Amino acid sequence: MSAIYPGEAGPSRLLRDIASSCEETHGARRPRSRYRVRRPSTALVYSRADAKRLDHIRAHPQIALHLDGDGQGGDIVVLTGEAEIDPDEPPAHKNAPYIAKYGELIRSGWPTAEEFASIYSVPIRIRARRVRGH
Repeated sequence: MSAIYPGEAGPSRLLRDIASSCEETHGARRPRSRYRVRRPSTALVYSRADAKRLDHIRAHPQIALHLDGDGQGGDIVVLTGEAEIDPDEPPAHKNAPYIAKYGELIRSGWPTAEEFASIYSVPIRIRARRVRGH
């Protein structure tokens, strides 16, 4: 997944290699803000061990993930795909690429990255299949 930069148009915030599609409605093809991922694209998130989402992922790995918009109804991004608990990933505080990307945000909300990792201890790998946004 590409870095998420505030202010960029919806799907371009997420994926560089996407292709738009058209949807047929009543015999006419119309453009729609739907994108298909050309090659596998993944994201890693960490969850609390007591989160109900873990039971849902185990039972039904198909997910829809909504990213926060710009607060005015724009820059909306929803991706769909599959999620799985990934026990091969290191804890967040020992995951150098994760800390490089999110370390400042983590330090702004928790005393240490180790404390964050003790709370958000379950790694979840998300494989994006489709992205919608505007």
